[in-house]
Amino acid sequence: MAPDIEVPDSPDLSNRGMPRGFEWQEETLGSEDFYREDIEDLLQEGAWKEGFNEWTEYTTLDDEQVRTVDDLGLFQAFDFYWDPTDDRLRFDAPTVPDDWREREATESLSSSTVSTIDGALDDLGRAVQEVLEDYLERNDATSDFGWGEESYGSRDE
Repeated sequence: MAPDIEVPDSPDLSNRGMPRGFEWQEETLGSEDFYREDIEDLLQEGAWKEGFNEWTEYTTLDDEQVRTVDDLGLFQAFDFYWDPTDDRLRFDAPTVPDDWREREATESLSSSTVSTIDGALDDLGRAVQEVLEDYLERNDATSDFGWGEESYGSRDE
């Protein structure tokens, strides 16, 4: 049964640093824009809600676990960005903080539940990424966002 929870606000992608685990390649130096502002606009226009609703249809998390994720601010901690090295959309999914045992919001969790939540967050990131990719495919080079092969390279993989 899908969790019965209101869709949280989409993540604020402004003022983010370098994506986790990202390293500049010599050929991409000078392409320091991760297009987070454009991606955030797409999330707010419905990509986040659509991806979140799709995720709730198959996640194994229950209502209490989803509320715990929300209480920890993990939905807001997602990072979506354009990777100039690979010319593709990527995401960094948050994980339950290492100090989860000391937090009030996680007192009913076990280690296996934390692992399940981390996996479910990765699944949510993939669901939202797929929706974002669909949004990008619908927009052409003349769109308000400027997403297109001329601006961002080919997205064929």
